[in-house]
Amino acid sequence: MTILVTGAAGFIGYHVCQALLARGEIVLGLDSVTSYYDPSLKRARLKELHNGNRFRFVEASVADRAAMHTLADEHPGITGVIHLAAQPGVRHSLVDPWAYVEANVMGHLVMLETARRLEQLRHLVYASSSSVYGGNQKVPFAVSDPVERPLSLYAATKRADELMSEAYAGLYGLRLSGLRFFTVYGPWGRPDMAPWIFCRSILAGETIPVYNRGLLKRDFSYIDDITQGVLACYDRPPAQPGHRLYNLGASHSEDILHFIALLEEEIGRKAQIELRPAQPGDMAETCADIAATTRELGWTPATSIEAGIPRFVRWFRRYHRC
Repeated sequence: MTILVTGAAGFIGYHVCQALLARGEIVLGLDSVTSYYDPSLKRARLKELHNGNRFRFVEASVADRAAMHTLADEHPGITGVIHLAAQPGVRHSLVDPWAYVEANVMGHLVMLETARRLEQLRHLVYASSSSVYGGNQKVPFAVSDPVERPLSLYAATKRADELMSEAYAGLYGLRLSGLRFFTVYGPWGRPDMAPWIFCRSILAGETIPVYNRGLLKRDFSYIDDITQGVLACYDRPPAQPGHRLYNLGASHSEDILHFIALLEEEIGRKAQIELRPAQPGDMAETCADIAATTRELGWTPATSIEAGIPRFVRWFRRYHRC
């Protein structure tokens, strides 16, 4: 039995692969290794995964129909799919909208069509995003809340993934689960995300731009907790064909300035902060209602930012030798 993990060279994908390998699974990783951020970081993650003989890697895009159908035909023993490949980043979607439709919409459609070719498939879990909650004023966000007001194209593409999954589950009898991730951070994280940018800037003595004049709150979720949440969902497919959605977040909304203060404390340097106006597409606050996730998947996050930030900073310094 083989589990296909797309986005295997990415932040969450890498950790999910590691966790699956640690429990004895055979993992087929797939990634296009784009240059959205430094590919050397992605290659370094893949190098870690290649330490054992139960991991195989295919470099291809999930939006490439021919490549994905060939993969399905060559690996008929795939019993599960964890689809994490995507074009991330709210702000970059203002710069290159085509990349988001190609990777997130076409890529997701191709994965759904690929799932139909996998006769032994038991469950497909895919990455959605807390960004789908968009202009909602109510916090914490629950999966039952309306999601008709996306603030970015990135959010719109992720909501499109959810709607396509709902249709395919009904049409073709698939078992599908979508996970709305809330700001994930930790070792091997993404260079385009705030924790990495803040840490690098403090260490380099550079100014940190903080948007919305610092009036931002985020549900910072530690990678180990998120990884366990992904596996908890994967291990519990719907009893009948259908489509489910879950929030995966710490369920605590943290002030961005408090997050920076904890980084300062761990690094031992003060940050140079420049308060700026809000950016288009940014949400003022995110916070996950995880009651349904805990009840149905038996998952509860365990890592506070007071515990998670020091772990991230220690890894960052080892990786960059600084």
